[in-house]
Amino acid sequence: MIRHHSRQISLTEGNIAKNMLLYFFPILFGSFFQQLYNTIDAIIVGNFVSQEALAAVGGASGNIINLLVGFFVGLAGGASVIIAQYYGAREYDNVKLAVHTGIALAIAGGAGLMIIGVLITHQALVWMRTPEDVFPMAQTYIRIYFLGTVPNVIFNIGSGILNASGDSRKPLLFLIVSCITNIVLDLLFVAVLRWGVMGVALATILSQTVSATLVLYTLSHSRDCYRLFFREIRFTGRILKQIIRIGLPSGLQSTMFAIANTLIQSTINSFGSQVMAAWTAFGKTDSIFWMILGALGITQTTFSGQNYGARKFGRMHRVIRTGFTMTTIFTIAVSALIILLRHIVLGLFLSDPETIRIAIMIMMAEVPFYILYVPMECIPSACRSAGDTLRPMLITASGVCVFRILWLIIVMPLQYTPTMLALSYPVSWGVTSVIYFVYYYRMKWLTRYLPGDVDPKAAVAEYKSRAIS
Repeated sequence: MIRHHSRQISLTEGNIAKNMLLYFFPILFGSFFQQLYNTIDAIIVGNFVSQEALAAVGGASGNIINLLVGFFVGLAGGASVIIAQYYGAREYDNVKLAVHTGIALAIAGGAGLMIIGVLITHQALVWMRTPEDVFPMAQTYIRIYFLGTVPNVIFNIGSGILNASGDSRKPLLFLIVSCITNIVLDLLFVAVLRWGVMGVALATILSQTVSATLVLYTLSHSRDCYRLFFREIRFTGRILKQIIRIGLPSGLQSTMFAIANTLIQSTINSFGSQVMAAWTAFGKTDSIFWMILGALGITQTTFSGQNYGARKFGRMHRVIRTGFTMTTIFTIAVSALIILLRHIVLGLFLSDPETIRIAIMIMMAEVPFYILYVPMECIPSACRSAGDTLRPMLITASGVCVFRILWLIIVMPLQYTPTMLALSYPVSWGVTSVIYFVYYYRMKWLTRYLPGDVDPKAAVAEYKSRAIS
């Protein structure tokens, strides 16, 4: 029998708001450092190479990478939900099986992604109508990046295992080390050795290897129930089925997002390298919001998942309500901050006044409407924690991905401008959020995958009884 020796933050007991914040901030800072070295990449490339190089490592490359890596990270996210549920239910033997299945999935999937990514790069860039002055650098960056896919996926799953058990601090430390490594290597490879986008890509995959090594070392030396034994890395059929059931819809959702964004990127590319650079610079600023929302989503999913596993449905409701409040407050604060500091932030990436003006136009079409995305983060997080991922995926696919494609086909020809393209984002957020509210209050997401010995009506009654407490 595997024993539990954890000193992690308690997710099923104690003050919810306090514990969520204690858990959230390490994830946020970790996301910040992960984003920091992507931002440092952009700053160094924009200042030491060229505007075309910035466009190459930004929009064109990012969408192809997200298309493939995002699918697998979404799929593997099912392991985090399963581990959180088993951890909350104190089924530590199942936690062990889920950990080893998750790492096996990371190794096998990462290797497959590496091969696919290298092979499809050229054709994908052609389909995206990548400009000739950006194409060679984008191809170099993406192919080198995909060579580091295995450590990238291992780190994402490994940190997900630690987060699911309530330990959000160690992944933060690993990302700090990785970030410092990336910055040093960026400066060496790009600013000193003048290797251009090849140097940026090499710095990225080497820093990812460092973080993957650290997470594997931590898991293999842990005294908790999630300890990793390398000789026991293998697939367990029933665990793998649960991971796929929960993770596959998330992976497909990520892919559909990437496809929609790739089509949008193709439209961006049609405006030329100046608009590409402006959109890339805004994307680096925009990522601050998504970084915070992502950390809040992980926090809510993990807390809700452990309480769902522990069958504390009333507490689960309070977790979701607290998460919604926190997300709203952070969204308003970040929106205001980005707007106030827009000239300063964009000036870090761009020096041409006209390109900065275009980036601000794009920014003002999206940032004031971030609040519309809050339900899209909080409600799916609640559903995911209860194992319900298929229907939220379908809601997001129809409300966001299909909507944006229709926007490109129907609305864009009426006014073919970068601003009109940017407006597709907030409009799709608003439509999808309305659908999510309807789905949430029907409560089917809570009862669909309950254990057989739990009465669905009693679970819903306990959940709703704490609505005002």
